[in-house]
Amino acid sequence: MGESGKNGQITIMLADSNPLVLSAMAEMFERHPRFSLIATASTAEGFLGTAMRVPAQVGVIDWNLPALGGAKLLEVLRAQERAPRMVVYADQGSDAHLSAMAAGAAGFVSRSGAVETLLETCAAVASGRMIFPFVDVRKLQNDPLKSLSPRETRMLEALATGLTNRELSSELGITTNTVKFHLSNLYDKLSVKNRAQAIAFYYSQKQGDR
Repeated sequence: MGESGKNGQITIMLADSNPLVLSAMAEMFERHPRFSLIATASTAEGFLGTAMRVPAQVGVIDWNLPALGGAKLLEVLRAQERAPRMVVYADQGSDAHLSAMAAGAAGFVSRSGAVETLLETCAAVASGRMIFPFVDVRKLQNDPLKSLSPRETRMLEALATGLTNRELSSELGITTNTVKFHLSNLYDKLSVKNRAQAIAFYYSQKQGDR
């Protein structure tokens, strides 16, 4: 995670495709004594490029950022050691809040809500909390399968069909070393020690869902 700013301020980075929203958010965070605004961007690529160079504690993004989109941006950031904890700022009417959680965001704020909610959510996320309105986060956290990234979920499903590491590499279009890296993370999240236990866990959960 990124470093805090001077006087213990929460360092923050913003990205929104709407210039008016971006300008308003930037002004709000710049004026608030608790935050230190590091940078703003209008595209996912712009945000990513800055985040790689300048670490921030929290990032706020529009879910429909051009051109990568919020989901892909979150996926890329998850592989980075010093990535900010991410808050998605989007319309509540969509399923973006659930998709954002699945993609690895730490929080969600509705665009129709009060601006104070965005400030409070960013502060909470910076302290390590997950903030998702209308979703019982505690219930989801009790199900390890919900904590998996889309790639880890695909890998577990492929693993359950009996694929080897080499076959997983071919199926997912990644190197065998990357397969091993993702499998290690997968085992940690599921609290299992090996492939056989992961497959057994997968099928036991699926049977429990019926």
